[in-house]
Amino acid sequence: MALTSGRLAYSKHLCKVNIRCISLQGYKAKETSIKNSPTAGTSETWNRRVVTGLQPTGALHVGNYFAAVQRCVKLQQQGDDLMIFIADLHAHTTQQAADVLVYRGTHVPVGTDQLQHLQVAAQLVRTFHHRYGRLFPTPSPILPDDGSDRLRSLRDPTKKMSKSDTDPKSRILLSDSDDVIRLKIRKAVTDFNPQVTFEPDSRPGVSNLVTLHCLAADKLPEEVVLEAEGLTTARYKQMVADALVAAIRPIRERANELLARPGLLRHVLRHGAARARRRADIVYGDVAERLGLANATLQTSDEFNISNQIVLLGSKSKKAVEHGA
Repeated sequence: MALTSGRLAYSKHLCKVNIRCISLQGYKAKETSIKNSPTAGTSETWNRRVVTGLQPTGALHVGNYFAAVQRCVKLQQQGDDLMIFIADLHAHTTQQAADVLVYRGTHVPVGTDQLQHLQVAAQLVRTFHHRYGRLFPTPSPILPDDGSDRLRSLRDPTKKMSKSDTDPKSRILLSDSDDVIRLKIRKAVTDFNPQVTFEPDSRPGVSNLVTLHCLAADKLPEEVVLEAEGLTTARYKQMVADALVAAIRPIRERANELLARPGLLRHVLRHGAARARRRADIVYGDVAERLGLANATLQTSDEFNISNQIVLLGSKSKKAVEHGA
């Protein structure tokens, strides 16, 4: 798995790329040019590659973990070629789409509220193919089916759980201690009905607790509701807290171990950056050739700044590209 951060903005005249990457596993992915890919005609096939992004701002909470991080771990464990970018340069949906395309992502894990961003990427692929021929796969969404992208605030269940909420009791952080987790669940807003049911529309507060319990214990809502039969919501909160503590404690401990080894993290960062650049180089070479950019000679060293060379090639070949468009 590779954790990357980048921006790729395609225009009529040039491409700009700025990439930062961290690889968490020495996964050897097949890196082939479009010339060797089975893409002729309309029956193109692409090696499956999952691309997704995580925002670096704020501390990760359980919603981020269950909806994004845990999904990535499962994809990696099942053998997917997985690349994760740090989404810190994404003011517009075209930049998000470009991160998918620069690595030729075939699948993107998204929530239902992010489908429109992936639709932009698909439209860009269709437009490019219409003008210049086929060079990219059309990315498909990987949607969650466990409710992890719909976790609600513990203090106001009408809102999504968020890093930016001003109330720290609204979310459970991966760095929270066992005692803090129990306190936040105990203070979670429910309603005046003491029974435990799963009715997200009419009882969002208690249903949010059920969803948290399901995610932490890997169970279905029907199972946990049956287990909670006869319990009041107050006693059920203890059960939810126990499940969350058991799920989060090993994650917190492992994170602390890694944070105590900055040298290892820097090594992983450099390794991932090199892999990301190699993949971006291949895509850039294919695009430059297709657009008719002259002298598209690439370098692949870790120190090479891709964006500078692309801007240079674009400015030199502006007239040629305008003619080709």
